[in-house]
Amino acid sequence: MSDLEDAVSEFLSETDTVYDEYDKGYMDADAALSRIEKEVEDLREQVE
Repeated sequence: MSDLEDAVSEFLSETDTVYDEYDKGYMDADAALSRIEKEVEDLREQVE
């Protein structure tokens, strides 16, 4: 797997975790959005 594929796979895994935790009530919408924004930033850094 390439570095880009690894980065996308990690991003998708982490965002799936956030959605799952949100759906289960473990975090509120603000916390979920904050974590997803961080994952987007991390993915952008790895792509560049």
